[in-house]
Amino acid sequence: MQNQQVSDFGTILLFIVGAIVFAVVGLIAAWVIRPNRPSKEKGTTYECGEETIGNAWGNFNFRFYVVALVFILFEVELVVLFPWATVFGKEKFLNASPIWGWFSVFEAFVFIGILLLGLAYAWVKGYLEWVKPVPKKSTFKSNIPDSAYEKYK
Repeated sequence: MQNQQVSDFGTILLFIVGAIVFAVVGLIAAWVIRPNRPSKEKGTTYECGEETIGNAWGNFNFRFYVVALVFILFEVELVVLFPWATVFGKEKFLNASPIWGWFSVFEAFVFIGILLLGLAYAWVKGYLEWVKPVPKKSTFKSNIPDSAYEKYK
């Protein structure tokens, strides 16, 4: 059993080293092969093929950040669910006790439910709205005169 674990970790290490070598060899080959002809136009800011207008360091809409966070949240969900399904789908666990299958299904629904609650919360709060709605003025009529609020403005 110990030798099997070592060989499994050795396989993972081999893939990691192979990926690093592949990336480094690719970068070095591109550096050696590519021509180096700097020009004024190559040094300008690229903006979707259009001439840039104003400073390139403009303000960034915060809603892009929120959309990116929601995307990452659901990507992490997939990263968690795939290994989970692989482990609990093994015949060894299911034959040992049938409760493992029901436990894993319940656990998956709880996990997805928590994520859906978070999505519903963001949706209700309006964090996913691209254009925020204009706040509506209250139609509530108070018995307190408006002049009472002047000293608090």
